[in-house]
Amino acid sequence: MFFLYSLATFAQNQTDSVVGDSRYLEDQFYIGLTYNILLNSPENVNQRNLSYGLQGGFIKDIPINKSRTSAIGIGLGYGVYSYYTNLRALETVDGFDYTIITEIDSLKRNKVETHMLELPLEFRWRNSTATEYKFWRVYAGVKLGYAVGARSKYISNKTNNERESFYNADIRRFQYGLTFNFGYNTFNLHAYYALNGLFNDGVMVDGETIAIKPLRIGLIFYIL
Repeated sequence: MFFLYSLATFAQNQTDSVVGDSRYLEDQFYIGLTYNILLNSPENVNQRNLSYGLQGGFIKDIPINKSRTSAIGIGLGYGVYSYYTNLRALETVDGFDYTIITEIDSLKRNKVETHMLELPLEFRWRNSTATEYKFWRVYAGVKLGYAVGARSKYISNKTNNERESFYNADIRRFQYGLTFNFGYNTFNLHAYYALNGLFNDGVMVDGETIAIKPLRIGLIFYIL
């Protein structure tokens, strides 16, 4: 956290040296940490452990008014998101099957992990100036994502710690959702609400469609 704060301060001081520069830009690099919540889970599917996410990337800031307090942001980033539950994926010769682990004592870890190439699109408002680096910001928009990798991993609590890990093609390749970032100075709240499911249409467990949608809440840090 200290490292991120130092980077932000250094970057803004660079801007301060250009007093009155009417062409200044804001918040072009970002790093984020989230807690991932699964909505619309099938009955008896519960989250376990800490489902976390890490994201980072670059956003091109395009001011749209003379005072440069409003802008459009178009970016490119990368995110890694882990979801720990008792919903176990099984690789078979015909594809994948799913079962809900009821013997919790036998479960050590079970997760789905996605690696996403992301395209954030934002409308940005801030009350910044060319020399003021402590300011309020409200950024809202959408984020498009493409899963370049997705794995299911299971580790048993039984003898020898039985393990299974494999690429899961049932994870939806193209994902998208709404984003909202709000804060002051270095620390900002981040939220992402998925508009489509984590799994492909038609994937089921115990006769019920797996219509899980991620909600990610956390912190995001901006660097010029």
